[in-house]
Amino acid sequence: MFATVSKQLRSHPALIPLFIFIGGGCGMCLTYLARLGLRSPDVCWDKTNNPEPWNKMAPTQQYKFYRVNLDYSKLKKEGPDY
Repeated sequence: MFATVSKQLRSHPALIPLFIFIGGGCGMCLTYLARLGLRSPDVCWDKTNNPEPWNKMAPTQQYKFYRVNLDYSKLKKEGPDY
């Protein structure tokens, strides 16, 4: 398979940017999925020790990727501890 791809790239060099951008997009997609799976409070990999990790988050902890005009250090907890 790689032999045919390299043969096509040698005969059609205009395909090289296409392969670069598609490979970069796939890499960024995998990086974002890994970040969602490892850093999100909604995902729980160990259900025996901590079945509800979102209850253990501090109200000042930022968990969103991008925040708009919100200072997490000034937030106060509104609900009870579980």
